[in-house]
Amino acid sequence: MKPCVALVDCNNFYASCEKLFRPDLQDVPLIVLSNNDGCVVARSREAKALGIRMGVPVFQIQEEIRRHGMAVFSSNYALYAEISARVMRILEDWVPRMEVYSIDEAFLDFSGMQTDRQRTDYGQRMRQQIRQWTGITVCVGIAPTRTLAKMANLAAKRYKATGGVVDLCDRARQRRLMSLLPVHEVWGVGDRLSQRLQALGIQTALELADCAPSWIRQQFSLTLERTVRELNGQSCIAWEEGPVPKQQIVCSRSFGQRVTTRAAMQAALCVYVSRAAEKLRQENREAQRLTVFIRTGAFNPQEPYYANTASGALPVHSADTRHLLKLALRLLEAIWREGFRYAKAGVMLSEFQEPGRGTQDMFEEVAVQQRSVRLMQTLDQIRQRGLGRVFVARQGTLQQQSWAMRRATLSPAYTTRWNDIPQVC
Repeated sequence: MKPCVALVDCNNFYASCEKLFRPDLQDVPLIVLSNNDGCVVARSREAKALGIRMGVPVFQIQEEIRRHGMAVFSSNYALYAEISARVMRILEDWVPRMEVYSIDEAFLDFSGMQTDRQRTDYGQRMRQQIRQWTGITVCVGIAPTRTLAKMANLAAKRYKATGGVVDLCDRARQRRLMSLLPVHEVWGVGDRLSQRLQALGIQTALELADCAPSWIRQQFSLTLERTVRELNGQSCIAWEEGPVPKQQIVCSRSFGQRVTTRAAMQAALCVYVSRAAEKLRQENREAQRLTVFIRTGAFNPQEPYYANTASGALPVHSADTRHLLKLALRLLEAIWREGFRYAKAGVMLSEFQEPGRGTQDMFEEVAVQQRSVRLMQTLDQIRQRGLGRVFVARQGTLQQQSWAMRRATLSPAYTTRWNDIPQVC
């Protein structure tokens, strides 16, 4: 049975999620902003048509926003994660094997379907169900390898005549499409690498595919050699039967306002440690090492620059927020310096083990360890069920967190908060 993979990718995902509950914005250009409402991280089809670039600082396009009546939203990650989960649950029912690649992309195993018509019809029906059940439009790229599936998906988005599904299992079709695509549009070939390739006369994806793999490996890397082999229909990327366990968990944010006091920095670290610990427990892991980092603004010559990092280990592996927080605050004391205006801070957890398999404290009673686990489970259940907010007192209430991330145009929590459920009159 020949291998066949499909890439399903949600179109303009963040922008599409914002429009789901706002039918009045259906044809309105819409942009989504990064943390602290700084730069454009997502654009609707209409905003792209106006030439709004990805990553442009929002202050630079205020005139365009006003002139074209653009809708502007702060990033609502809870909403995007919930809609993504709905899409992925639908996809799981269509295939025997699936691998989530990102919040809006997934690879599906199509190896059991042998004809172009069968694969294309299957992709169209899958696409229609996602649209009907979630309101999200997706495109489907089908090919023998993931790199070619990425290319097929790009064609499905770019050419309306495809109906949102492109089957690229035929070698002649592969070469025809590759001849039309610049080399920088190949999956895994960034700007710097494409510049080096272009300097050697390799301008298109087809010219890259026709290079000798051994020569590519010698001149560039094993990774690019695998890309060349994938462009020629040789699958080089294995399926992951489950999510790859994280080796690190990082939680950091730029502050909405500069932090100048130790108490405010401690409150911020409380928030970051709490969130990192939640993620750790979701991974069913315990950590032993924690790193704290702080820094001032890097682009203001009028202010002195300071950045520092401190790392330490717990006596035993733990996923208890209290234990991690105690270590984080101790590390902060080692690197805190008065007189600076801090712009960003964060924490990183590492050296993971499964619960019960890491270093154990021979002097701590088993009952105490069990109470710690039950307490953290209770806190997580309260948060997940929306029953209320339980947090470390030191972090303060939202009203007290003047340093919190700016989200001036945040949309309601349509899918995760009862009071924000849309009402139809």
